[in-house]
Amino acid sequence: MMQNYTPDDFDAKGQLKLPLAFWAVLLLQARTWLLFVMAGASREQGASLLALFYPDTQAFWIGMGLGVPAALGLLLTGYRQRFPRIWQAWRWVLCLTLVGILALQAVSLSLDDEAASPVVILLTGFDLIALIWLGFSVRLRDCFNPRLNGE
Repeated sequence: MMQNYTPDDFDAKGQLKLPLAFWAVLLLQARTWLLFVMAGASREQGASLLALFYPDTQAFWIGMGLGVPAALGLLLTGYRQRFPRIWQAWRWVLCLTLVGILALQAVSLSLDDEAASPVVILLTGFDLIALIWLGFSVRLRDCFNPRLNGE
C-alpha cells in the first residue's frame, strides 16, 4: 500500500525527498571515513586521533571497507533518476552492510572484554536501530521506489 504524499514531499526533480534520518544513517555507516577526513584536517593530531579510535589498524581498514557502501550511497542520491535499478537495490546494500557491521561488533564483543566500552555499545545500538529503520520505514521504502522518483 502506497502512502499519499503532498507536493511538498517532492523536490524540484519530482523525486520524493529523502528523510533526514536517512542522511544520519549514511553518516553513521561512514563514520570511519568521517574520522579519516577529520584526522586529515587536523594534521598534527591526525595520527593520534586515529590511534585513539582505532588502536588496531586492521579494524580501521575494515571500517573503511564497510563505509564504502554508505559513501557511495551519498553520491548515488544525486543520480536516483539516472540509475533507478541501482538506486532501488541500494537500500538492501545498506541493510546488508549494517548486518555485517553488527556481526563484526558481536564477534569483537564476544572475543574481547575490553571492546565492550560504552561508545562501542552505543554505536552498536545505533546500528541496530538504523537497520530496523532501513528495513521497515514506509517513507524510506517509497524513496527507493522508481515510480515515485520522477521516472
